[in-house]
Amino acid sequence: MKHKRAPRSAAGPGRNLTLSQRIKKEVHHSWPLYVLLLPALILACIFCYAPMFGLVMAFQDYKPWLGITGSQFIGLDNFRMIFEFRESYQAIINTFIIAVCKIVLGLVVPIVIALLLNEVHNMGLKKGIQTLVYLPHFLSWVTVAGMLKDILGLDGIVNLFLTRVLGMEPIYFLGEASMFRQILVLSDLWKGFGFGMIVYLAAISNINQTLYEAAQIDGANRLQQTWHVTLPGILPMIIVMATLSLGNVLNAGFDQVFNMYSPLTYSTGDIIDTYVYRQTLVNGQYGFGTAVGLFKSGVSLALTTVAYWLAYKFAGYRIF
Repeated sequence: MKHKRAPRSAAGPGRNLTLSQRIKKEVHHSWPLYVLLLPALILACIFCYAPMFGLVMAFQDYKPWLGITGSQFIGLDNFRMIFEFRESYQAIINTFIIAVCKIVLGLVVPIVIALLLNEVHNMGLKKGIQTLVYLPHFLSWVTVAGMLKDILGLDGIVNLFLTRVLGMEPIYFLGEASMFRQILVLSDLWKGFGFGMIVYLAAISNINQTLYEAAQIDGANRLQQTWHVTLPGILPMIIVMATLSLGNVLNAGFDQVFNMYSPLTYSTGDIIDTYVYRQTLVNGQYGFGTAVGLFKSGVSLALTTVAYWLAYKFAGYRIF
């Protein structure tokens, strides 16, 4: 009499292992990858996590000659001064305004350009345009700031046109506080929208082409196909990009602002990061500067958490 084979567990092999057993199995199977990851983890610990012990300075009247252990503990006094000083309060407002403008334009413009470029059927022209608009992404802000100073300076191309052609007085654009935010936002858009455009073009290429064929059969023109097929097709990517950008509401771009601003534009261009830099490394107020940086990091952490929750809820996006 033949014995019947016991049915295989529906859970599958390895499902009944304990957590420690699964970890040992994973490490044994993929240890070369973890060895390759080890240098990056060491660098992250040295440069990202070890300096976090210095955050105690935010609660001290820190004196470099006394050190962390010898400086006086003053509790939350540094945090209270954030909203008492007009400069710090203005830096927070500037950061929020500049960052929100960058996020909105950085979301809308790449979508529009990607939709327009998707209508170009000449592949040579399409690839050429993609390359041209993507190249500024690889330029450093030092290079871009130098270019803008040459273009918008008193003896730059723009002022030569204004004075010689239109007969106007020269304008120092980078020294005008009323224009500085607009210059920051537009230059950041010029430098970075090519990357977002590539992301949306990739999303458009994944749309099922039979949907366009069905829309054509129903009599839809190109604009209607874009509105009813293309936009709904890339909507999950739009939601992901929009929600993840919420974590950058207090990141207005230190590299850009630091290379472009001057005391003439502090009132509208000074952001949290540049303000912390001046207070700590220039003015020597290490405790207050650390408190401002910790306040920014705390708000950014909360916004990033909310952004990932929104991305998971509305677009099913998960990081693991």
